[in-house]
Amino acid sequence: MSDPYSDSIGDGDNIVAPPQNNARGIYDAIVIGAGHNGLTAAAYLARSGLSTLVLERREIVGGCCVTEAIAPGCRASTTSYIASMLRPEVISELRLAEHGLRMVPCDPAIQVPFPDGDVVPWWTEGERARQEFSRISTKDAARFVEVDDQLKKLARYLQPFFMEPPPEVDTSSLQGWMDLFRASKRFRHITKNEIAQLVSFLTGSLGEFLDQNYESEKMKTLFLANNVYGKHGGPYQPGTAIGLLFHLLSGGEHELQGFYGHVMGGMGSITQALAAAGKRLGVQIRTSNPVEKVDVHNGRVRGVVLEDGTELRTRMVLSNADPKRTFLRLLDSKELPEDFVYAVRRIKMAGPCAKVNMVLAEEPRFTGTSPRATPLERTFYTLVPSLQFAEQCYDIAKFGEIPQELWVDCVVSSNADDSLAPPGKHILTCFVQYVPYKLQRGTWDEMRETLGDRVVKKIAEYAPNVPGAILARQVLTPLDLERTYGLTEGNIFHGDLRLDQLFFMRPVPGWSQYRTPIAGLYLCGAGAHPGGGVTGAPGRNAAHQALRDWKKREF
Repeated sequence: MSDPYSDSIGDGDNIVAPPQNNARGIYDAIVIGAGHNGLTAAAYLARSGLSTLVLERREIVGGCCVTEAIAPGCRASTTSYIASMLRPEVISELRLAEHGLRMVPCDPAIQVPFPDGDVVPWWTEGERARQEFSRISTKDAARFVEVDDQLKKLARYLQPFFMEPPPEVDTSSLQGWMDLFRASKRFRHITKNEIAQLVSFLTGSLGEFLDQNYESEKMKTLFLANNVYGKHGGPYQPGTAIGLLFHLLSGGEHELQGFYGHVMGGMGSITQALAAAGKRLGVQIRTSNPVEKVDVHNGRVRGVVLEDGTELRTRMVLSNADPKRTFLRLLDSKELPEDFVYAVRRIKMAGPCAKVNMVLAEEPRFTGTSPRATPLERTFYTLVPSLQFAEQCYDIAKFGEIPQELWVDCVVSSNADDSLAPPGKHILTCFVQYVPYKLQRGTWDEMRETLGDRVVKKIAEYAPNVPGAILARQVLTPLDLERTYGLTEGNIFHGDLRLDQLFFMRPVPGWSQYRTPIAGLYLCGAGAHPGGGVTGAPGRNAAHQALRDWKKREF
């Protein structure tokens, strides 16, 4: 795939020789955090010949893209759990398949069991999906084909922006005008009707869009099950329709729109492949090396200081930490402009989700599942019965309460990959939507098991055999996501995916192109454009930007 910024790095057949061992004790680049974006950025930097060091505070690489033991012999994707938009460029350019990455498409991509015992799958093949939906409503099935084509076309207009810096909106400079011209070229074939549709999706609510297009509540719920993940706001909140487009951006090695994949070996296989690719290119990775602060002198990076007092010198730093952790904890606020610090403090975080991972003595038996369903077809279930249910869930959580009735995504990951558990045992990993970061009453340490119990209760409504089959259970509250995985306020996207925090507004207006007010410091994580999800896009884009500055000899 062509890339307008690829002049910064060699292509797969013209890779600069890996850097030699660092004899002078000065690195060209240090990356803070070995999450998937940090590892991606490091690999591209080393690929262009820069001596690159990655520092990770945990004892393992991967950040929130990890496979971890939750019981003896049993492994789970403890945090992120499905690969949907991992960029084809990252997969091919870093040759991740050569380092063991293998993904199997989720088919059905979405599957919703309803309280009446009906289970509705969303098959990846369009005609098969239409036939399935015609069981619910012939009218809605026909409308689905029209809407799916419409959404995919609109998503293709946004696709190019995913892999390049957003335009800097500044009409007072030549560069600003050039950026705006570059962005406008992406829309040269768009019609006025498509412009109206695009604005509607960016600003409107998911619920209103579904009410306008579909008559069946089940059909509406299927679309709900594929959107608003990890976001604040129920489906009737403005700005929630953007997920319809966001999840239709392409992903996977074959660049398929709306791709969902089970990763063999769990999500950690992605970061293990990235780490292996980086090491082949010369990246050094140190785990159990938490960074205490970024060392700045006269407005320019000159190194980092570890928690044990070790000082490391470098010409540039790329932070895979979220914006608040990067600018409010790793830097002295005196080194930054006051208005910048104020803007960072105002970033909406307060993550609204949790994870519950379980080892079971038997496979969950979801009522209504076809007896002819294959193991892969018995893998992915979303427990959310209606838009009203989701809206009420959020209304309760936004006031600091744990809803009695929860939205739960269930992945029986051992059905897709039996290497995750020994024979006779099964892995069930659950993503929980709409829980508060700050509780109105009590603490998360006190309420952790209450959350776990409510998740199990919800699952039992659809798979009654689960409560009696639990051998081990891990509950990760929003506070656990912060403490264990370094996500400020437990936000899995390093800041909400909402219109005022996307594109040239991410992480804050005026600083969307990965650079920061500190010369030589870049943001390469999900808090930068284009945002969260296991994509590798922020890491690749940030590395490109740093390499462009390197070519200009700004270091």
